[in-house]
This record gives sequence, C-alpha cells and structure tokens, in this order.
Amino acid sequence: MRTFAAAALFALWISASALADDKDTDMGNTETALFAGGCFWCMEPAFDKIDGVLATVSGYAGGSAEDATYQRVTTGRTGHYEALQVEYDPAKVDYGTLLGVFWRNIDPFDSSGQFCDKGPQYRAAIFALTDEQREQAQESKAAVESRLSTAVQTEILASAAFYEAEDYHQDYYRKNPVRYNFYRWNCGRDQRLRQVWERH
Repeated sequence: MRTFAAAALFALWISASALADDKDTDMGNTETALFAGGCFWCMEPAFDKIDGVLATVSGYAGGSAEDATYQRVTTGRTGHYEALQVEYDPAKVDYGTLLGVFWRNIDPFDSSGQFCDKGPQYRAAIFALTDEQREQAQESKAAVESRLSTAVQTEILASAAFYEAEDYHQDYYRKNPVRYNFYRWNCGRDQRLRQVWERH
C-alpha cells in the first residue's frame, strides 16, 4: 500500500513538473509590443481580435513621472502618451503584422493628437522595445510614407516605462459598449481612417 502511495505521489510530482515546464515555455514564447494611437479605448479592439494576441492593457508610457494616473496624464504636462501594451505569441502572429494593425488604426499625418483628441498625451507613436522592433518599425514607417506619398508624423521612440491605467479604462469598449460606440462615432475616428486609408 505504501509502495502504491509513493508511486502515486511520484506520478503527481512528475505531472506538476511537466505543467510548470509547459507554463514556463508558454511564458518564454510571449513577447510584448507597445503602441500609442490616441485614445487607448479605441486601440484595444483592433488588437484584441488578432489571433495570437494574448492580452492588451491600456496605460501610459513615455513620461518622466513615476506615478502616472489619468488625472495627471490628461493635463498633457507629464510627457506621457496614452498607450497600449500588447502581449502576443510570436508563433501565431509576428511583430510586422501588429505594426500593420497599428498603422491602419491611426492618422499618421496628425502631430497634435489623434482624431478629436488633441494634446501631447494623444499623439501616435511606436515604442520600440528591442533593436529588432526598431528596425521593423522604421521599415514600416518608410513603407507607409511611400504608400501615402506624404511625410508621416508618427514617432518611433525608445523603450519606456509602462504604467497600467486604472481598472475602469481596461476593456472599456466591452464594459460600456453604448458609451464607447457613441464616443468613437462622435470623435470621427472611423470616418477619418477611411479617408486616410481607403483611397490608397
């Protein structure tokens, strides 16, 4: 009986170790991208629908203050951007695809904000977290400029500390669909996106 119990415990230990190894492997395969595209509420849906995107988190990046909050960032004086952190599985979706999603969801010509939201906190930017991301971001920007035949105002910035936004901002489009859809329509986001991208 003791032998059977010992064997069972050993089997459980082996199973637990295997699960832990699988979890570590999964975590090792996760990569992060960081984008700023104006209102972070409006950037979440575009990335959430992409197969291979594991999570999106709204927050603040690029500023100097270490205690970024919506109340502080919205003044436009902290240097932060409203940003979206994207966790993804590179085996299912690559960074180049995410860059494509980013570009198609911003107005690359606007240096003062995005759509109806104006101010430095609403500017569009790509935060390159690695040298490889920076190279791909620069190549994609050049391709966009060539396609649109106009200088792109969107910046490519160095990696920056990311501060998660308050809980009520996360998944806002899911929690408050009526308010979100009214805001998005009233802001003219989709109208402007069609104007920029569908003619090219």
